[in-house]
Amino acid sequence: MPRVRIVGGEWKRRLVNVPSVVGLRPTPDAVRETLFNWLGQDLTGLDCLDLFAGSGVLGFEAASRSAAHVTLVERDPRAFAALKDNAGAFERDGKTGRLELVRADALKFVSRPTRRYDLLFLDPPYHQGWIERVEPWLAGVLAPNARIYAEAERALERIGAWTCVRQGRSGQVFYHLLEAELK
Repeated sequence: MPRVRIVGGEWKRRLVNVPSVVGLRPTPDAVRETLFNWLGQDLTGLDCLDLFAGSGVLGFEAASRSAAHVTLVERDPRAFAALKDNAGAFERDGKTGRLELVRADALKFVSRPTRRYDLLFLDPPYHQGWIERVEPWLAGVLAPNARIYAEAERALERIGAWTCVRQGRSGQVFYHLLEAELK
């Protein structure tokens, strides 16, 4: 099973197992380093949502950097089983109660929010219109000043009320940091 490493925080250098699931593409180390340079290395007090968790590496990075709570949502049974195994390894170390794993469809999850999040990791499967499908629900699941990190197969200018403030490209992946427009 391939693995990726956590690049920062208390779990720096820890390996995350990545299951062989069609379309699963963990965010590369260099892109995650850029993302957490944009966000700041310390996420203390933030509630984070990794909506299409896949390998979970974005959510695990957030927890490693002291996020208060990280919800990882994944519907694929093999990817979810790997998430459970990886999260279990962190919990055996006695280092987290911050991770919440949810096996669910992303659209169903955001349509019935149980909390509001400060940071959303949005890295859905490509060419399936997921960003457009979840966008109408984001205002109900995100806190007023929440930020969105999104990966897509094309450059994005905005997602609903969130506007791109930083962006980059790595190979065929376009990655973005979006912030809510002030009204």
